[in-house]
Amino acid sequence: MTTSSTIDYSAPDAQPVRGNWFRRAEGWLDDRGKGAWIAAMVLGFIFVWPVGLALLAYMIWSKRMFTGTCASKRTHTSTLRTTMRSSGNAAFDAYKAETLRRLEDEQHSFEEFLKRLREAKDKAEFDQFMEDRAARTESGAATSADRDGDDTRA
Repeated sequence: MTTSSTIDYSAPDAQPVRGNWFRRAEGWLDDRGKGAWIAAMVLGFIFVWPVGLALLAYMIWSKRMFTGTCASKRTHTSTLRTTMRSSGNAAFDAYKAETLRRLEDEQHSFEEFLKRLREAKDKAEFDQFMEDRAARTESGAATSADRDGDDTRA
């Protein structure tokens, strides 16, 4: 029994890429990003216009035209999968879990610190606004009182 498969050695898991030629071509173009999809579409329009039109329709339908790089989604999900996968060594897995928990706690603490910093800055700006407003009100009242006093003398 023979199956057509290739191995992508740049992938973190180095798993065989199985499937029909369309899936392999799609994966190849995704690995190279949106520019590869656009280049394939333009070449399709130049050499055989229905192929270019079909690629354009597929890019719009699959939302590849309107997202970031095509490879970014694949890289993020494979990194997440690799991070959560067990190594088979219980001591290392415990160390990794503890390190990830500690990093998450530090990130949470840092986000709380930034929130308090923003709130303090907002309060300082608001207090400054209120002081400026009070000073303008006092100077405005003094100016209008002077004008009112000048009118009564004349």
